[in-house]
Amino acid sequence: MLVTRFDPFKDLAEFEKRFYNKVSQNEGVSGFVPSVNTREGEFAYHIDVDLPGVKKENIKVDVHKDILTISGERKIKEEIKEEDYYKVETSFGKFTRSFTLPENADIENIDANYEDGVLEVVIPKLAEEKHKKIIQIK
Repeated sequence: MLVTRFDPFKDLAEFEKRFYNKVSQNEGVSGFVPSVNTREGEFAYHIDVDLPGVKKENIKVDVHKDILTISGERKIKEEIKEEDYYKVETSFGKFTRSFTLPENADIENIDANYEDGVLEVVIPKLAEEKHKKIIQIK
């Protein structure tokens, strides 16, 4: 018999994993969770969010207390009319993703661009001199 340490949260973690897998399989019923890629460049941080089917006016990007939040809503209605066939499919869902910004983020100059279903948020870095101060001893 193998002895293992009791983990009271193991069942909860497995439930959460199964729940989110089910949500991603049934996007039209339960909403959706957009894919996000983050990367750091020499002069800026980049966040790319895949938002197929989301209109630009339904996306909101804001910063509050060093937390960048991207939220929005997707509404898709597909209608097919033929001689002997009529089909309507509707899917919708809201999403919110939040990111804690690093100390050297220039929140005054954040830029967002939405093109071909991809939202790119560029967060410039502050120059070293701006967030570093040497204090003179008197």
